[in-house]
Amino acid sequence: MATSTTTPRSSATFDAPVITNVGTLADRVTAVLLEKIKGGEFPAGTRLPTEQVISERFGVSRTVVREAISRLKSDGLVEVRQGSGTVVREPNRTTAFRLDIDPKDSVDAVLRVTELRRGIEAEAAALAAQRRTRAQLADIKRALAAIDAAAKEKRDGVDEDLAFHMAISRATGNPLYPSLLEFISQFTHAAILVTRTNEARRDDFSTQVRNEHRAIFDAISAQDAEAARQAAITHIDNAGARIQEADSAFWEDVGSAAARPLINEEKKVAKRGTPGGSAAAGKSTRSNSRS
Repeated sequence: MATSTTTPRSSATFDAPVITNVGTLADRVTAVLLEKIKGGEFPAGTRLPTEQVISERFGVSRTVVREAISRLKSDGLVEVRQGSGTVVREPNRTTAFRLDIDPKDSVDAVLRVTELRRGIEAEAAALAAQRRTRAQLADIKRALAAIDAAAKEKRDGVDEDLAFHMAISRATGNPLYPSLLEFISQFTHAAILVTRTNEARRDDFSTQVRNEHRAIFDAISAQDAEAARQAAITHIDNAGARIQEADSAFWEDVGSAAARPLINEEKKVAKRGTPGGSAAAGKSTRSNSRS
């Protein structure tokens, strides 16, 4: 969206805000400013109060205010104009996609990403069944074999698992599917690590996952779109169910460690805010099986 050249309205004013005690100071200030922008208290074209004024009203340092303003800029909500200060932008459709994940709940974080995968990967499998070429089917088969090889070598197989689903996305014939999977892979990589870590603890889980992947491949091979969709849904739903079966000991040990990259990635993404450079969105984990 092109930068507006219209003269900004006078600076917005606001009473001393009430901020929550959730998150960092920058998180809290950002949340209040975001609410005022989206609620219309700071309409498009309005110049935000200066850093000093916001700092005084919130009772925080100017460094905290700058961080909050930087996040709003990353999300395309405000812009800095020479000689005019920080101005609220007109609403646009390029606001950054973000996965809002609660860093305090590893189980919830994994299940939310798993649920997101369900819709994307199920439809991708159905389209792949309808449109795949022989070469693409061969790619999917190689990716499936690579998962088995990783398991035999006692590796976590996360990259191989992602490659399997990526091969399916390419077989859809729609380039947006692999692009989207690539974009959210910063989250799905960690979520798959958690599910595979959990599944590796039990041989029956490992067998289930292998059979689920095989069912997806067989349906795509048979060009049965509905069977492929259902196989993908079953796989993702079962991955979530296996996560929920994990006990608290798992989450207190290897589970939380495996989920940490997911939480850390969300924190980094929240600071950046645009696709390609940022994003803006159970009970178990361990590693050596599939998701």
